[in-house]
Amino acid sequence: QEQLVESGGGSVQAGGSLRLSCAASRSILSINVMGWYRQAPGKQRELVATISSSGNTNYADAVKGRFIISRDNAKNTVYLVMNSLKPEDTVVYYCYARALDGSRTWRDVWGQGTQVTVSS
Repeated sequence: QEQLVESGGGSVQAGGSLRLSCAASRSILSINVMGWYRQAPGKQRELVATISSSGNTNYADAVKGRFIISRDNAKNTVYLVMNSLKPEDTVVYYCYARALDGSRTWRDVWGQGTQVTVSS
């Protein structure tokens, strides 16, 4: 039933790397923008990185130079390679897609979230 299926979260040591993946289900007909957001307890959900269908990327200042976003349009899948991880990266990460569903309606679709924990 999940329209966005996330994987790759877990626990790593500071300075390590992790790759998140998010695949859209077959119920989604098309995706415009796809990306990742994160949210700490009691705080607003914030942009991490997005990528358009044409490959244009946008990164938050806090992750620029460390994280790399990419996508496979044929598979409607987005990836986030996280390098040089810091303890402050320890939050829940959410996959996002601006998607066209079977009702021919464009909607904001969110994954359930995956926990990333970085230990010092």
